[in-house]
Amino acid sequence: MTALPEDLRYTEEHEWVGRMGPTRVRVGITDYAQQQLGDIVFVQLPPVDSDAPAGEGIAEVESTKSVSDIYAPLSAKVVAVNDLLDSEPELLNSDPYGDGWLFELETTDAATLDTALGELLDAAGYQGVIGG
Repeated sequence: MTALPEDLRYTEEHEWVGRMGPTRVRVGITDYAQQQLGDIVFVQLPPVDSDAPAGEGIAEVESTKSVSDIYAPLSAKVVAVNDLLDSEPELLNSDPYGDGWLFELETTDAATLDTALGELLDAAGYQGVIGG
């Protein structure tokens, strides 16, 4: 069973979302996701300042097994990407909840973010998705 940080929210597509401020979140893939993917060899991140419509594919993670889309967990603007992943994509395997984050999103206001986060899974809900 995978340990899940309780302070994060989760999607059924295996992304985690951590609040960074009133209108900003950081997004990555879960430990479960990186285990399923195997050794990650390449990450394609979205352009900064691009729009990220909820549920749409905005990034890709390539492993030795497959290529997987990363979906926007909420509608927002991409405000930062993890440039370390260009040279060290394996950070998604070794530290998925830390240095292996993917990108940051910003909403127009705190209420919009509160609502969006409320629609995502908590750790217990996500554990149910992955069969824990």
